[in-house]
Amino acid sequence: MPFQEYESYDMLGLAQLIQSRAVSAGEVLSAALDRIAQRNPRFNAVTFTFEDLARRQIAGGLPAGPLSGVPYLMKDLYQLYAGAPVSNGSRLFDGFIADHDSTLVERLKAAGIVIVGRSNTPEFGLNCTTEPARFGPTRNPWKSSHSAGGSSGGASAAVAAGMVPAAHATDGGGSIRIPASHCGLFGLKPTRGRNPAGPDVGEGWSGLAGGHAVTWSVRDSAALLDATSGPASGDPYWAPPRKRPFIEEVGADPGRLRIALNVEHPSGRKVSAETRGAAEAAAKLLEGLGHSVEHAAPTLDIEGALSAIRTIIAANLAAGIGYRLAVLGRKKLGAGDVENITALWAEEGKRLAAADYAAAITTVHGIGRRFGAFFQRYDVLLSPVVAGPPVPLGTFDMMGKDLDAYFGKLFDYVCFTGQFNFSGGPAASVPFHWTAEGLPVGIQIGADLGNEAVLFRLASQIEAARPWKDKRPAL
Repeated sequence: MPFQEYESYDMLGLAQLIQSRAVSAGEVLSAALDRIAQRNPRFNAVTFTFEDLARRQIAGGLPAGPLSGVPYLMKDLYQLYAGAPVSNGSRLFDGFIADHDSTLVERLKAAGIVIVGRSNTPEFGLNCTTEPARFGPTRNPWKSSHSAGGSSGGASAAVAAGMVPAAHATDGGGSIRIPASHCGLFGLKPTRGRNPAGPDVGEGWSGLAGGHAVTWSVRDSAALLDATSGPASGDPYWAPPRKRPFIEEVGADPGRLRIALNVEHPSGRKVSAETRGAAEAAAKLLEGLGHSVEHAAPTLDIEGALSAIRTIIAANLAAGIGYRLAVLGRKKLGAGDVENITALWAEEGKRLAAADYAAAITTVHGIGRRFGAFFQRYDVLLSPVVAGPPVPLGTFDMMGKDLDAYFGKLFDYVCFTGQFNFSGGPAASVPFHWTAEGLPVGIQIGADLGNEAVLFRLASQIEAARPWKDKRPAL
């Protein structure tokens, strides 16, 4: 393999090597492409590679910056890269080639980040595991019979397997934090509106979804957010401005934080001993670091919340499929265009009334108000990421024919993450525990709208106290 030391560096470390001319951006790109070629057949994390586009990007001259020259994967979901395909994990988008860049891609390229390909995702991001019929399942590098999580499972598997040091990810109900937890990575979902969704849309899933990254280090996540965040022309809204660069929050003293610990399933169902125990052990660590911890959680109408998210996804899914069919000159889906659950959910979206959608948005905003009040009393909410450790592949099947059963099973498992998609506040999965089988289990820390700074400070404090940099799967 070229550049043997490639995998021992995070993004900032690689960029520093390139800046010092110890290694060239072309050599780093070759190292990434070589590892994708060798390892992707085993883990199925990458759907497309863009070697020609990447080499042209380098040959054209990379802008100077703290991340310049570093290889990066874009998730194969919605974000456009001119001249490259995006499939959204679906056969319905076969043959689609973008004719322009999304705003986020423009900002990544302006930072000198080299886009080398796309990572696998479930169809339209509708699953907490990455097993699309179009490309097949992504396997967890820690145990290949198990899920890498979803919907950013390809991104997390690629980073955990050493293909790239970090990768783009998106999150509409936990899709950054779940695969980060499953793969032993740091994964931050930023505040609603922190990163741009344009120029083609103003928001994802009516504000529930946003994008950022999965990374090995906390500092890479902060540096990436510095490079991409901030309002763009025409945005319908944006997050509160940062007080200083996020990278300056990494390693900064968080002070004595008021931390609420919640290990109870919002529906009263069972939370596994592994995930509960990880959160409780993290609480003890944080108390030892000088923080105040007590059991508390925002009050939620869980049935109303689940109805709202199901309605919002259904409406957006129906509209999105309708746009694609119009481009194809068709009026309805054909056999095999999409997976069964996708088709059923989209049909539900077409049956819903406008009043149903308006009521769902009102529910989301109400939850945001309750979270706002909660964070007047606490700085951070600590919890498990999901209700159990990584599951075997095939546990969540989108080829079934019962949408109610699928939806119920899905949200029983991802019960902790979705709350921050409702509130709009930032939340992160932090590597913390490994099961007896060697599978990673993260903890979730979340904060009030606009308060990524406290999460970067706290996460970097955990990273220093319980480092995970050298915990890598045995490839």
